[in-house]
Amino acid sequence: MANSLDNKPPHEVVIVGGGFGGLYAAKALAKASVNVTLIDKRNFHLFQPLLYQVATGTLSPADISSPLRSVLSKSKNTQVLLGSVDDIDPQAQKVLVDGEAIPYDTLIVATGAKHSYFGKDDWEEFAPGLKTVEDAVEMRRRIFKAFEAAEREPDPVKRRAWLTFVIVGGGPTGVELAGAIAELAYKTLKEDFRKIDTSETRILLLEGLDRILPPFAPELSQTAEKSLKELGVIVQTKTLVTNIENDIVTIKQGDDIREIASKTILWAAGVKASPMGKVLAERTGVELDRAGRVIVEPDLSLKGYDNIFVVGDLANFSHQDGKPLPGVAPVAKQEGEYVAKLIEQRLQGNTLPQFNYNHQGSLAIIGQNTAVVDLGFTKLRGFFAWLFWLVVHIYFLIEFDNKLIVMIQWAWNYITQNRRARLITGAESLITTKFGDQPTYYSSDKIRDTVKV
Repeated sequence: MANSLDNKPPHEVVIVGGGFGGLYAAKALAKASVNVTLIDKRNFHLFQPLLYQVATGTLSPADISSPLRSVLSKSKNTQVLLGSVDDIDPQAQKVLVDGEAIPYDTLIVATGAKHSYFGKDDWEEFAPGLKTVEDAVEMRRRIFKAFEAAEREPDPVKRRAWLTFVIVGGGPTGVELAGAIAELAYKTLKEDFRKIDTSETRILLLEGLDRILPPFAPELSQTAEKSLKELGVIVQTKTLVTNIENDIVTIKQGDDIREIASKTILWAAGVKASPMGKVLAERTGVELDRAGRVIVEPDLSLKGYDNIFVVGDLANFSHQDGKPLPGVAPVAKQEGEYVAKLIEQRLQGNTLPQFNYNHQGSLAIIGQNTAVVDLGFTKLRGFFAWLFWLVVHIYFLIEFDNKLIVMIQWAWNYITQNRRARLITGAESLITTKFGDQPTYYSSDKIRDTVKV
Protein backbone atom coordinates (compact mmCIF):
# COMPACT_ATOMS: atom_id res chain seq x y z
CA MET A 1 0.00 0.00 0.00
CA ALA A 2 1.01 3.59 -0.47
CA ASN A 3 3.11 5.30 2.20
CA SER A 4 3.00 8.92 3.30
CA LEU A 5 6.12 10.89 4.08
CA ASP A 6 4.39 12.99 6.74
CA ASN A 7 2.87 9.97 8.57
CA LYS A 8 -0.61 10.97 7.53
CA PRO A 9 -2.73 7.99 6.49
CA PRO A 10 -2.77 7.54 2.70
CA HIS A 11 -5.73 8.77 0.71
CA GLU A 12 -8.27 5.95 0.35
CA VAL A 13 -9.92 5.57 -3.04
CA VAL A 14 -12.78 3.08 -3.28
CA ILE A 15 -13.98 2.04 -6.73
CA VAL A 16 -17.29 0.21 -7.06
CA GLY A 17 -17.43 -1.79 -10.30
CA GLY A 18 -14.77 -3.49 -12.38
CA GLY A 19 -16.07 -2.60 -15.84
CA PHE A 20 -14.27 -0.27 -18.22
CA GLY A 21 -14.76 2.85 -16.07
CA GLY A 22 -13.74 1.30 -12.76
CA LEU A 23 -10.89 -0.80 -14.11
CA TYR A 24 -9.27 2.01 -16.09
CA ALA A 25 -9.53 4.31 -13.07
CA ALA A 26 -7.76 1.69 -10.96
CA LYS A 27 -5.06 1.14 -13.60
CA ALA A 28 -4.48 4.90 -13.90
CA LEU A 29 -4.00 5.14 -10.13
CA ALA A 30 -1.46 2.30 -10.02
CA LYS A 31 1.48 4.62 -9.32
CA ALA A 32 -0.36 7.30 -7.36
CA SER A 33 0.25 7.94 -3.65
CA VAL A 34 -3.12 6.50 -2.70
CA ASN A 35 -4.62 3.24 -1.56
CA VAL A 36 -7.14 1.80 -4.01
CA THR A 37 -9.87 -0.70 -3.21
CA LEU A 38 -11.77 -2.10 -6.19
CA ILE A 39 -15.03 -3.84 -5.30
CA ASP A 40 -17.04 -5.95 -7.73
CA LYS A 41 -19.58 -8.73 -7.36
CA ARG A 42 -17.71 -10.59 -10.12
CA ASN A 43 -14.06 -11.55 -9.96
CA PHE A 44 -13.49 -10.69 -13.61
CA HIS A 45 -13.66 -7.85 -16.09
CA LEU A 46 -15.97 -8.60 -19.02
CA PHE A 47 -15.39 -7.23 -22.50
CA GLN A 48 -19.05 -6.57 -23.26
CA PRO A 49 -18.67 -5.49 -26.93
CA LEU A 50 -17.95 -9.11 -27.86
CA LEU A 51 -20.73 -10.73 -25.81
CA TYR A 52 -22.77 -11.27 -28.96
CA GLN A 53 -19.99 -13.58 -30.23
CA VAL A 54 -20.40 -15.71 -27.11
CA ALA A 55 -24.16 -15.74 -27.71
CA THR A 56 -23.66 -17.00 -31.28
CA GLY A 57 -20.95 -19.58 -30.60
CA THR A 58 -17.89 -17.80 -32.01
CA LEU A 59 -16.10 -17.25 -28.69
CA SER A 60 -16.25 -18.74 -25.20
CA PRO A 61 -16.86 -16.58 -22.11
CA ALA A 62 -13.26 -16.96 -20.93
CA ASP A 63 -12.00 -15.53 -24.24
CA ILE A 64 -13.45 -12.10 -23.38
CA SER A 65 -13.03 -12.13 -19.60
CA SER A 66 -10.02 -11.22 -17.47
CA PRO A 67 -9.64 -11.94 -13.72
CA LEU A 68 -9.48 -8.59 -11.93
CA ARG A 69 -6.78 -9.75 -9.52
CA SER A 70 -4.61 -10.81 -12.45
CA VAL A 71 -5.10 -7.53 -14.31
CA LEU A 72 -4.21 -5.48 -11.21
CA SER A 73 -1.60 -7.82 -9.72
CA LYS A 74 1.26 -5.39 -10.44
CA SER A 75 -0.61 -2.44 -8.90
CA LYS A 76 0.81 -2.80 -5.39
CA ASN A 77 -1.36 -0.01 -4.00
CA THR A 78 -4.54 -1.79 -5.09
CA GLN A 79 -6.62 -4.49 -3.46
CA VAL A 80 -9.57 -6.26 -5.06
CA LEU A 81 -12.59 -7.29 -3.01
CA LEU A 82 -15.26 -9.69 -4.20
CA GLY A 83 -18.58 -8.48 -2.88
CA SER A 84 -21.78 -6.56 -3.47
CA VAL A 85 -22.15 -2.94 -2.35
CA ASP A 86 -25.47 -2.69 -0.51
CA ASP A 87 -25.42 0.94 0.57
CA ILE A 88 -23.39 4.15 0.76
CA ASP A 89 -23.06 6.54 3.69
CA PRO A 90 -21.73 9.80 2.21
CA GLN A 91 -21.64 11.56 5.60
CA ALA A 92 -19.51 8.88 7.26
CA GLN A 93 -17.71 8.27 3.95
CA LYS A 94 -18.25 4.53 3.96
CA VAL A 95 -19.64 1.92 1.59
CA LEU A 96 -21.40 -1.15 2.93
CA VAL A 97 -20.15 -4.36 1.31
CA ASP A 98 -22.12 -7.44 2.33
CA GLY A 99 -22.62 -5.85 5.76
CA GLU A 100 -19.01 -4.67 6.16
CA ALA A 101 -18.25 -0.93 6.21
CA ILE A 102 -15.35 0.12 3.96
CA PRO A 103 -14.13 3.72 4.51
CA TYR A 104 -13.19 6.02 1.65
CA ASP A 105 -11.81 9.49 1.06
CA THR A 106 -12.80 9.43 -2.59
CA LEU A 107 -15.48 7.19 -4.07
CA ILE A 108 -15.82 6.23 -7.73
CA VAL A 109 -19.04 4.47 -8.70
CA ALA A 110 -18.95 2.59 -12.00
CA THR A 111 -21.65 -0.05 -11.75
CA GLY A 112 -22.86 0.26 -15.33
CA ALA A 113 -26.28 -0.53 -16.71
CA LYS A 114 -28.54 -3.44 -17.60
CA HIS A 115 -31.12 -3.97 -20.30
CA SER A 116 -34.43 -2.13 -20.03
CA TYR A 117 -37.84 -3.39 -21.10
CA PHE A 118 -39.43 0.05 -20.83
CA GLY A 119 -41.69 -0.93 -17.95
CA LYS A 120 -42.52 -4.39 -19.34
CA ASP A 121 -40.16 -6.36 -17.12
CA ASP A 122 -42.25 -9.53 -17.53
CA TRP A 123 -40.95 -9.69 -21.12
CA GLU A 124 -37.48 -10.63 -19.85
CA GLU A 125 -38.62 -14.23 -19.37
CA PHE A 126 -39.41 -14.50 -23.09
CA ALA A 127 -36.76 -12.16 -24.53
CA PRO A 128 -33.36 -12.21 -22.78
CA GLY A 129 -31.03 -9.24 -23.12
CA LEU A 130 -27.25 -9.21 -23.48
CA LYS A 131 -25.27 -7.57 -20.67
CA THR A 132 -23.64 -10.40 -18.70
CA VAL A 133 -21.92 -13.73 -19.32
CA GLU A 134 -25.05 -15.45 -18.04
CA ASP A 135 -27.14 -13.51 -20.56
CA ALA A 136 -24.86 -14.58 -23.39
CA VAL A 137 -24.86 -18.24 -22.36
CA GLU A 138 -28.66 -18.22 -22.05
CA MET A 139 -28.99 -16.56 -25.44
CA ARG A 140 -26.62 -19.12 -26.95
CA ARG A 141 -28.66 -21.94 -25.40
CA ARG A 142 -31.88 -20.61 -26.93
CA ILE A 143 -30.37 -20.04 -30.37
CA PHE A 144 -28.86 -23.50 -30.78
CA LYS A 145 -31.71 -25.24 -28.99
CA ALA A 146 -34.05 -23.76 -31.61
CA PHE A 147 -32.30 -25.57 -34.44
CA GLU A 148 -32.20 -28.83 -32.45
CA ALA A 149 -35.91 -28.59 -31.65
CA ALA A 150 -36.77 -27.81 -35.27
CA GLU A 151 -34.90 -30.94 -36.36
CA ARG A 152 -37.25 -33.07 -34.21
CA GLU A 153 -40.47 -31.15 -34.83
CA PRO A 154 -42.87 -32.87 -37.30
CA ASP A 155 -45.43 -30.05 -37.32
CA PRO A 156 -44.43 -27.54 -40.06
CA VAL A 157 -46.10 -24.61 -38.29
CA LYS A 158 -44.27 -25.26 -35.03
CA ARG A 159 -41.05 -25.94 -36.92
CA ARG A 160 -41.41 -22.56 -38.60
CA ALA A 161 -41.73 -20.92 -35.19
CA TRP A 162 -38.54 -22.64 -34.03
CA LEU A 163 -36.73 -21.35 -37.12
CA THR A 164 -37.97 -17.78 -36.68
CA PHE A 165 -35.64 -15.48 -34.73
CA VAL A 166 -36.88 -12.05 -33.66
CA ILE A 167 -34.36 -9.45 -32.50
CA VAL A 168 -35.85 -6.34 -30.89
CA GLY A 169 -33.66 -3.28 -31.32
CA GLY A 170 -31.65 -2.08 -34.30
CA GLY A 171 -28.65 -0.59 -32.52
CA PRO A 172 -25.14 -2.09 -32.81
CA THR A 173 -25.96 -5.09 -30.59
CA GLY A 174 -29.10 -5.95 -32.55
CA VAL A 175 -27.37 -5.52 -35.90
CA GLU A 176 -24.41 -7.66 -34.85
CA LEU A 177 -26.68 -10.39 -33.46
CA ALA A 178 -28.79 -10.44 -36.60
CA GLY A 179 -25.76 -10.71 -38.86
CA ALA A 180 -24.16 -13.45 -36.75
CA ILE A 181 -27.34 -15.56 -36.61
CA ALA A 182 -27.78 -15.19 -40.37
CA GLU A 183 -24.27 -16.49 -40.98
CA LEU A 184 -24.97 -19.36 -38.58
CA ALA A 185 -28.15 -20.38 -40.32
CA TYR A 186 -27.13 -19.87 -43.93
CA LYS A 187 -23.46 -20.91 -43.77
CA THR A 188 -22.14 -22.57 -40.60
CA LEU A 189 -25.05 -24.95 -39.95
CA LYS A 190 -26.00 -25.53 -43.57
CA GLU A 191 -24.71 -29.15 -43.71
CA ASP A 192 -25.23 -30.10 -40.06
CA PHE A 193 -28.90 -31.14 -40.05
CA ARG A 194 -30.80 -33.81 -41.98
CA LYS A 195 -34.50 -33.05 -41.55
CA ILE A 196 -34.47 -29.26 -41.72
CA ASP A 197 -33.05 -26.83 -44.21
CA THR A 198 -31.45 -24.09 -42.11
CA SER A 199 -31.61 -21.74 -45.10
CA GLU A 200 -35.36 -21.54 -44.38
CA THR A 201 -34.55 -19.71 -41.14
CA ARG A 202 -36.16 -16.29 -40.79
CA ILE A 203 -34.31 -13.56 -38.89
CA LEU A 204 -36.32 -10.43 -38.18
CA LEU A 205 -34.66 -7.26 -36.88
CA LEU A 206 -37.20 -4.82 -35.43
CA GLU A 207 -36.41 -1.13 -34.88
CA GLY A 208 -38.82 1.53 -33.65
CA LEU A 209 -37.13 4.45 -35.41
CA ASP A 210 -36.97 5.05 -39.14
CA ARG A 211 -33.53 3.45 -39.57
CA ILE A 212 -31.21 0.99 -37.88
CA LEU A 213 -28.01 2.18 -36.17
CA PRO A 214 -29.54 5.58 -35.26
CA PRO A 215 -26.26 7.00 -33.80
CA PHE A 216 -24.49 6.49 -37.13
CA ALA A 217 -24.59 8.69 -40.21
CA PRO A 218 -27.70 7.97 -42.33
CA GLU A 219 -25.64 6.66 -45.25
CA LEU A 220 -23.96 4.09 -42.98
CA SER A 221 -27.35 3.00 -41.65
CA GLN A 222 -28.45 2.43 -45.24
CA THR A 223 -25.29 0.45 -45.97
CA ALA A 224 -25.83 -1.69 -42.88
CA GLU A 225 -29.47 -2.38 -43.78
CA LYS A 226 -28.53 -3.33 -47.34
CA SER A 227 -25.79 -5.67 -46.07
CA LEU A 228 -28.16 -7.33 -43.59
CA LYS A 229 -30.74 -7.90 -46.30
CA GLU A 230 -28.08 -9.45 -48.52
CA LEU A 231 -27.36 -11.86 -45.65
CA GLY A 232 -31.04 -12.77 -45.50
CA VAL A 233 -32.15 -10.67 -42.52
CA ILE A 234 -35.63 -9.11 -42.66
CA VAL A 235 -35.25 -5.53 -41.40
CA GLN A 236 -38.42 -3.85 -40.10
CA THR A 237 -38.08 -0.17 -39.15
CA LYS A 238 -40.81 2.06 -37.70
CA THR A 239 -41.91 -1.06 -35.86
CA LEU A 240 -42.97 -1.04 -32.21
CA VAL A 241 -43.26 -4.16 -30.07
CA THR A 242 -46.47 -3.94 -28.05
CA ASN A 243 -46.47 -7.38 -26.43
CA ILE A 244 -44.37 -10.51 -25.97
CA GLU A 245 -46.15 -13.54 -24.59
CA ASN A 246 -46.38 -17.30 -25.20
CA ASP A 247 -43.87 -17.25 -28.07
CA ILE A 248 -45.80 -14.50 -29.85
CA VAL A 249 -44.40 -11.04 -30.62
CA THR A 250 -47.08 -8.44 -31.27
CA ILE A 251 -45.86 -5.55 -33.40
CA LYS A 252 -47.36 -2.27 -34.52
CA GLN A 253 -46.41 -0.60 -37.79
CA GLY A 254 -48.45 2.58 -38.14
CA ASP A 255 -52.06 1.45 -37.69
CA ASP A 256 -51.26 -2.14 -38.62
CA ILE A 257 -50.97 -4.64 -35.74
CA ARG A 258 -49.56 -8.10 -36.43
CA GLU A 259 -48.34 -11.15 -34.57
CA ILE A 260 -45.17 -13.14 -35.22
CA ALA A 261 -44.77 -16.66 -33.86
CA SER A 262 -41.20 -17.17 -32.69
CA LYS A 263 -39.58 -19.47 -30.16
CA THR A 264 -36.44 -17.33 -29.99
CA ILE A 265 -36.90 -13.66 -29.16
CA LEU A 266 -33.80 -11.64 -28.30
CA TRP A 267 -33.77 -8.19 -26.70
CA ALA A 268 -31.39 -5.43 -27.80
CA ALA A 269 -33.65 -2.42 -27.50
CA GLY A 270 -32.64 -0.38 -24.47
CA VAL A 271 -30.71 -0.06 -21.24
CA LYS A 272 -31.32 1.33 -17.79
CA ALA A 273 -28.92 2.26 -15.02
CA SER A 274 -27.89 -0.16 -12.31
CA PRO A 275 -29.76 0.04 -8.96
CA MET A 276 -26.80 1.93 -7.50
CA GLY A 277 -28.12 5.07 -9.18
CA LYS A 278 -31.22 4.94 -6.99
CA VAL A 279 -29.06 4.39 -3.90
CA LEU A 280 -26.99 7.47 -4.72
CA ALA A 281 -30.14 9.52 -5.29
CA GLU A 282 -31.57 8.49 -1.92
CA ARG A 283 -28.33 9.12 -0.02
CA THR A 284 -27.14 12.34 -1.71
CA GLY A 285 -30.23 13.84 -3.33
CA VAL A 286 -28.60 13.76 -6.75
CA GLU A 287 -30.94 13.87 -9.76
CA LEU A 288 -31.51 10.89 -12.04
CA ASP A 289 -32.63 10.91 -15.65
CA ARG A 290 -35.47 8.79 -17.02
CA ALA A 291 -33.16 5.81 -17.48
CA GLY A 292 -31.99 6.04 -13.85
CA ARG A 293 -28.57 7.46 -14.73
CA VAL A 294 -26.93 9.89 -12.33
CA ILE A 295 -26.71 13.48 -13.57
CA VAL A 296 -23.11 14.43 -12.86
CA GLU A 297 -21.21 17.71 -12.67
CA PRO A 298 -18.70 18.78 -15.38
CA ASP A 299 -15.91 16.97 -13.49
CA LEU A 300 -18.07 13.81 -13.12
CA SER A 301 -18.64 14.42 -9.40
CA LEU A 302 -22.02 14.61 -7.67
CA LYS A 303 -23.58 17.96 -6.90
CA GLY A 304 -22.70 18.78 -3.29
CA TYR A 305 -20.29 15.83 -3.00
CA ASP A 306 -17.03 16.61 -4.74
CA ASN A 307 -15.42 13.39 -3.44
CA ILE A 308 -18.00 11.07 -5.08
CA PHE A 309 -17.67 10.43 -8.82
CA VAL A 310 -19.84 8.45 -11.21
CA VAL A 311 -18.39 7.16 -14.48
CA GLY A 312 -19.44 4.91 -17.33
CA ASP A 313 -22.97 3.83 -18.20
CA LEU A 314 -24.31 4.97 -14.81
CA ALA A 315 -23.39 8.61 -15.50
CA ASN A 316 -25.41 11.15 -17.46
CA PHE A 317 -22.77 13.61 -18.65
CA SER A 318 -24.45 16.30 -20.78
CA HIS A 319 -21.97 19.17 -20.42
CA GLN A 320 -20.25 18.78 -23.78
CA ASP A 321 -22.99 19.28 -26.37
CA GLY A 322 -26.15 19.12 -24.29
CA LYS A 323 -26.70 15.42 -24.98
CA PRO A 324 -25.73 12.53 -22.68
CA LEU A 325 -22.63 10.68 -23.76
CA PRO A 326 -23.36 7.20 -25.18
CA GLY A 327 -22.96 4.12 -23.02
CA VAL A 328 -19.95 2.69 -24.83
CA ALA A 329 -16.58 1.41 -23.67
CA PRO A 330 -14.45 4.38 -24.87
CA VAL A 331 -16.59 6.82 -22.86
CA ALA A 332 -16.24 4.77 -19.67
CA LYS A 333 -12.50 4.31 -20.23
CA GLN A 334 -11.83 8.03 -20.72
CA GLU A 335 -14.03 8.99 -17.76
CA GLY A 336 -12.23 6.54 -15.46
CA GLU A 337 -8.82 7.83 -16.51
CA TYR A 338 -9.94 11.45 -16.12
CA VAL A 339 -11.18 10.93 -12.56
CA ALA A 340 -7.95 9.15 -11.63
CA LYS A 341 -5.91 12.08 -12.95
CA LEU A 342 -8.18 14.57 -11.17
CA ILE A 343 -7.68 12.76 -7.85
CA GLU A 344 -3.90 12.95 -8.25
CA GLN A 345 -4.03 16.64 -9.13
CA ARG A 346 -6.26 17.47 -6.18
CA LEU A 347 -3.85 15.77 -3.77
CA GLN A 348 -1.16 18.09 -5.12
CA GLY A 349 -3.38 21.14 -4.63
CA ASN A 350 -4.20 21.47 -8.32
CA THR A 351 -7.31 20.97 -10.40
CA LEU A 352 -8.28 20.08 -13.98
CA PRO A 353 -10.61 21.54 -16.60
CA GLN A 354 -13.95 19.79 -16.96
CA PHE A 355 -14.06 16.36 -18.56
CA ASN A 356 -14.08 16.41 -22.36
CA TYR A 357 -14.82 13.24 -24.26
CA ASN A 358 -12.65 12.60 -27.30
CA HIS A 359 -15.00 10.82 -29.69
CA GLN A 360 -13.01 8.14 -31.47
CA GLY A 361 -15.73 6.80 -33.73
CA SER A 362 -18.62 4.35 -33.89
CA LEU A 363 -18.31 0.82 -35.19
CA ALA A 364 -20.67 -2.05 -36.01
CA ILE A 365 -19.94 -5.35 -37.69
CA ILE A 366 -22.62 -6.86 -39.90
CA GLY A 367 -21.00 -10.08 -41.00
CA GLN A 368 -17.80 -11.58 -42.25
CA ASN A 369 -15.96 -9.00 -44.40
CA THR A 370 -18.66 -6.39 -43.77
CA ALA A 371 -18.85 -3.57 -41.21
CA VAL A 372 -19.53 0.14 -40.94
CA VAL A 373 -17.24 2.62 -39.20
CA ASP A 374 -17.96 6.29 -38.53
CA LEU A 375 -14.82 8.17 -37.46
CA GLY A 376 -16.31 11.61 -37.96
CA PHE A 377 -13.66 12.81 -40.38
CA THR A 378 -14.14 9.72 -42.56
CA LYS A 379 -16.54 6.82 -42.98
CA LEU A 380 -15.61 3.25 -43.83
CA ARG A 381 -17.73 0.46 -45.28
CA GLY A 382 -17.26 -3.14 -46.25
CA PHE A 383 -13.98 -5.06 -46.00
CA PHE A 384 -11.71 -2.27 -44.77
CA ALA A 385 -14.29 -1.29 -42.14
CA TRP A 386 -14.37 -4.95 -41.07
CA LEU A 387 -10.57 -5.05 -40.72
CA PHE A 388 -10.65 -1.81 -38.73
CA TRP A 389 -13.33 -3.26 -36.43
CA LEU A 390 -11.17 -6.35 -35.80
CA VAL A 391 -8.08 -4.32 -34.96
CA VAL A 392 -9.92 -1.96 -32.59
CA HIS A 393 -11.58 -4.78 -30.65
CA ILE A 394 -8.33 -6.71 -30.32
CA TYR A 395 -6.64 -3.53 -29.07
CA PHE A 396 -9.23 -2.89 -26.36
CA LEU A 397 -9.16 -6.42 -24.96
CA ILE A 398 -7.51 -6.18 -21.55
CA GLU A 399 -4.93 -9.00 -21.36
CA PHE A 400 -2.45 -10.24 -23.95
CA ASP A 401 -3.76 -13.80 -23.53
CA ASN A 402 -7.23 -12.69 -24.58
CA LYS A 403 -5.88 -10.76 -27.55
CA LEU A 404 -3.94 -13.79 -28.78
CA ILE A 405 -6.75 -16.30 -28.23
CA VAL A 406 -9.38 -14.15 -29.91
CA MET A 407 -7.10 -13.47 -32.90
CA ILE A 408 -6.47 -17.20 -33.35
CA GLN A 409 -10.17 -18.03 -32.97
CA TRP A 410 -11.20 -15.41 -35.49
CA ALA A 411 -8.55 -16.55 -37.97
CA TRP A 412 -9.60 -20.19 -37.63
CA ASN A 413 -13.29 -19.35 -37.93
CA TYR A 414 -12.55 -17.27 -41.03
CA ILE A 415 -10.73 -20.16 -42.68
CA THR A 416 -13.11 -22.97 -41.68
CA GLN A 417 -16.42 -21.05 -41.56
CA ASN A 418 -17.01 -22.87 -38.28
CA ARG A 419 -17.85 -21.84 -34.70
CA ARG A 420 -16.35 -24.12 -32.09
CA ALA A 421 -18.23 -22.74 -29.08
CA ARG A 422 -21.69 -23.92 -30.16
CA LEU A 423 -22.57 -25.38 -26.77
CA ILE A 424 -26.05 -25.77 -25.33
CA THR A 425 -25.65 -25.34 -21.58
CA GLY A 426 -27.83 -24.15 -18.73
CA ALA A 427 -30.40 -25.42 -16.28
CA GLU A 428 -33.13 -25.98 -18.87
CA SER A 429 -32.51 -28.58 -21.52
CA LEU A 430 -34.62 -29.92 -24.35
CA ILE A 431 -36.61 -32.69 -22.63
CA THR A 432 -38.99 -34.78 -24.69
CA THR A 433 -41.34 -37.67 -24.19
CA LYS A 434 -43.16 -39.68 -26.81
CA PHE A 435 -46.80 -40.54 -27.17
CA GLY A 436 -47.01 -42.97 -30.06
CA ASP A 437 -44.65 -41.72 -32.72
CA GLN A 438 -44.96 -38.00 -31.99
CA PRO A 439 -42.46 -36.21 -29.71
CA THR A 440 -43.95 -33.74 -27.25
CA TYR A 441 -41.81 -30.91 -25.91
CA TYR A 442 -42.08 -29.68 -22.36
CA SER A 443 -41.23 -26.18 -23.52
CA SER A 444 -44.13 -23.94 -24.49
CA ASP A 445 -45.94 -25.23 -27.57
CA LYS A 446 -48.71 -22.67 -27.78
CA ILE A 447 -47.98 -21.67 -31.35
CA ARG A 448 -50.27 -19.80 -33.69
CA ASP A 449 -49.85 -19.51 -37.41
CA THR A 450 -46.97 -17.25 -38.31
CA VAL A 451 -47.80 -14.04 -40.10
CA LYS A 452 -45.66 -13.28 -43.12
CA VAL A 453 -43.76 -10.02 -42.72
